[in-house]
Amino acid sequence: MYSIAIIGAGRIGAVHARNAYLHPGLDLRYIVDFQPTSAENLATEFGTQAGTLDQVLADPQLDAVLIASPTSTHAEYIIKCAEAGKHIFCEKPIDLDLATSEACLQAVMQHETKFLLGFNRRYDPDFARLKQTIEGGQIGELEMLQITSHDPAPPPVSYINQSGGLFKDMTIHDFDMARWLLGEPVSEVYAAGSCLVDPAIGDAGDIDSAKITLRTASGKLCSISNSRRAVYGYDQRIEAFGSKGLVKADNILCSHVAVWGDQGATKDRVQDFFIERYDAAYRIELDHFVNLLAGNCLPQTTIEDGVEALRLAEAAARSMQDGRAVTP
Repeated sequence: MYSIAIIGAGRIGAVHARNAYLHPGLDLRYIVDFQPTSAENLATEFGTQAGTLDQVLADPQLDAVLIASPTSTHAEYIIKCAEAGKHIFCEKPIDLDLATSEACLQAVMQHETKFLLGFNRRYDPDFARLKQTIEGGQIGELEMLQITSHDPAPPPVSYINQSGGLFKDMTIHDFDMARWLLGEPVSEVYAAGSCLVDPAIGDAGDIDSAKITLRTASGKLCSISNSRRAVYGYDQRIEAFGSKGLVKADNILCSHVAVWGDQGATKDRVQDFFIERYDAAYRIELDHFVNLLAGNCLPQTTIEDGVEALRLAEAAARSMQDGRAVTP
């Protein structure tokens, strides 16, 4: 059994704390948060103790740290945990700055830290099956991807102000999925964005709607659609088109019940948001981290993946600003 600390007692930290508490291969040793009351409440819920970062770093019996704190703290915690000999599972992104992210990569490599980045969508059973279908050749040679990622409602402007912008906060997941599914480097990025949902987001200097086109050196194309508003629920779909056919993963509904009548048929609504939609992915992701700690596998989502996804996010921002395709 491996001992682990959770840094961050917010919404995603609570998800990871629950999964770590229930995991037979983990001993949840500490909950850490800059608001002590939040850490204490979550620690009480899962029968562990609230702690401090200094306690975590100094505990020789602690094997790993799961970083689920605000993005602005990730780089500092990654470097400190690597220097202290703790293995790391970190939520995305590594940092909002590419050079800082690369410094984290160097620290992880220097200290031979086992590191997993929280690109949870790769662990979703439907998306994993879609990836296997592509690799198995069932649709022939992959030619085009369509990734749709629309949030149900925009976040508050207070969140926008510290998020790093749509491309680094939201699209970064889609950039990672595109790299994973395309199976080859992206050579060209073209992005267009608008503020169509909430004028306050535009006033804060961000966009809430975007279309991005990625092209690889061999000519494969990927189109990404992002919006901060989908009134019907959390819209998460991927379609892969190949020389012999198509494979797609559709939205997951709140139930499989459909009602049929003389006016037609109705289905249940799309699931509400990411915690519900990716519940299984978060559990599978943590299983993978435990296997990584045991030396049974290599990381499926690496710190290098985080650096490269951020590189695409920065390229998208340049493309939108310049109104042209750019090389990442």
